[in-house]
Amino acid sequence: MNGAQALPGVGVRFSVWAPHATHVAVELLGGAPRCVPLAPAPGQPGVFEALVDDVGAGDDYRFRLDDRLVRADPASRHQPQGVHGASRVVDPTAFAWSDGGWTGVSRADLVFYELHVGTFTEAGTFDAAIAHLPALRELGITAVELMPVAQFPGARNWGYDGVFPYAPQNSYGGPQGLRRLVDAAHGFGLAVVLDVVYNHLGPEGNVLADFGPYFTDAYRTPWGAAVNFDGSDSDGVRAYFLDNARHWLEEYHLDGLRLDAVHAIHDESARPFLAELAETVRACEKRRGHTLHVVAESDANDSRLVREVRHGGLGLDAVWNDDYHHAVHAALTGERTGYYEDFGGVEPVARALAERFVYDGRYSVHRRRRHGAPARDVPADRFVVFVQNHDQIGNRALGERLAALVGPARLRLAASLLLLAPGLPLLFMGEEYGETNPFLYFVSHGDPALLDAVRGGRRREFAAFVGEAAVPDPAAEDTFQRSRLDRARASGPQPAGLLALHRALLRLRREEPALRPGAAEVRVQHDAEAGWIRVHYVPERGRPGLAAFHLGRTPEAKLPLPAGRHPWRLRIDSQDGDFGGPGSAAPRRLAAGAPALPLAPESAVYYAGETA
Repeated sequence: MNGAQALPGVGVRFSVWAPHATHVAVELLGGAPRCVPLAPAPGQPGVFEALVDDVGAGDDYRFRLDDRLVRADPASRHQPQGVHGASRVVDPTAFAWSDGGWTGVSRADLVFYELHVGTFTEAGTFDAAIAHLPALRELGITAVELMPVAQFPGARNWGYDGVFPYAPQNSYGGPQGLRRLVDAAHGFGLAVVLDVVYNHLGPEGNVLADFGPYFTDAYRTPWGAAVNFDGSDSDGVRAYFLDNARHWLEEYHLDGLRLDAVHAIHDESARPFLAELAETVRACEKRRGHTLHVVAESDANDSRLVREVRHGGLGLDAVWNDDYHHAVHAALTGERTGYYEDFGGVEPVARALAERFVYDGRYSVHRRRRHGAPARDVPADRFVVFVQNHDQIGNRALGERLAALVGPARLRLAASLLLLAPGLPLLFMGEEYGETNPFLYFVSHGDPALLDAVRGGRRREFAAFVGEAAVPDPAAEDTFQRSRLDRARASGPQPAGLLALHRALLRLRREEPALRPGAAEVRVQHDAEAGWIRVHYVPERGRPGLAAFHLGRTPEAKLPLPAGRHPWRLRIDSQDGDFGGPGSAAPRRLAAGAPALPLAPESAVYYAGETA
């Protein structure tokens, strides 16, 4: 095990992989500071360790390398003074868990709610988030997905600049705060999934390179040097990140990991790190006794990520489907800049519903090459779909949410396209009521030169879109404060109606077996000129479902009904007055053999087949 392992009544076992060093000692800071030499661990190249019997949980320490460098522990469990301070010993067994009866959430039942701890509440802590868990459960959420919480510089950051992958952010509440949040979530029937970053570390406070060859110049990422997963001495690097996965799943009782940007994990080894990570999660699953999840973010449209190992895949549980977001966003907003030039209109949305990926080997104008591979044969519960997330909002120059770009009818249509889609849905915090506060990019680095570089990079990136002067300063306190949720907005008529629609759609997903991801054959038909899409859900047994979407603004569409001998009963209409719409005009019931389904512009409906 990496780092400091507290052994109550015995002491603390310190262990560190430091192949760059010849001699390593642990510098103990409690009472009179002193150094204790670490010895090479037998059979573990580059590992130094020692058992110290007179220290315990709560004591601070650092490692001394060759009597010249003093650094915090790369596997520090707690950085109470931030990234530049000492590490603190933590005893994970000291927390009194109350989730002994927790049985987890199956993959097909996952409804993710992504949140950023710092802006989710006014206090911006793990403990403050607990008060909102009952509302999420009542909404129909089954899994809270936390943006990265590994220790980052300062107190304001998205989390992707983390430099101590084992240490929960001190300003959020540290290790005990995260444990309290997970324990409380399980009590409310909510799983907790953590976003982890294994493709890079942040620049400020990063100590890993002083200990060993954690990084390589063989590859580059958008954020700098790539993590060394396949070069010389990479076994120790892989062991560090695999142990990190076990750490979160076992010491914090987390229910899964979301892997950030796996397309930036460069690995040419015969046994890829991601496959080994999936095996590690499966082993944790057996020890925990219930389902765990490992979900990848990737822009490669590569279904091998979620295919079984025996079929040439890597064995991950699910992958984010950016194509679904891009198709829906472009159709609803009309945007065509950047990667949206590959999308637009009804056809890409219909294709995403039917084929999983829009670009499954087709030529991409934006990339100027063919992109992706077919995935239609992969079950729908292997794909996470969304119409908003932190990236797609925060990586806009002004951080606009969808509610700032389209009107109420299109927001209701977006909710319907998300929650009636054949995949695992993800909502971004505040989406359920149409939050209009932006979610901006923010940092609080302590290095002035780094801050200037971040500011300059953002201004240059977006100057052509809004002008350099309009790009919010990432380091400004106001940029962070403007990104907080404004829950008072949810009480207005339109937001309350949108919230009611999300609640009704999520209830419908639970009540209609045909909508359970992977439970039914999905047959998609569309008319690009008329602007409508029809999705026919045909389960092996039980009643079928019919979802219909009209993305046009005018006029009313006439959709052909699937052939069959059973009538259809209306279950939901996004135009309903209870949802802030003008009132439903959709037929309550459609007789078998009815010529067509009339559908109002900018609306969605769902009908359940009436079977004997």
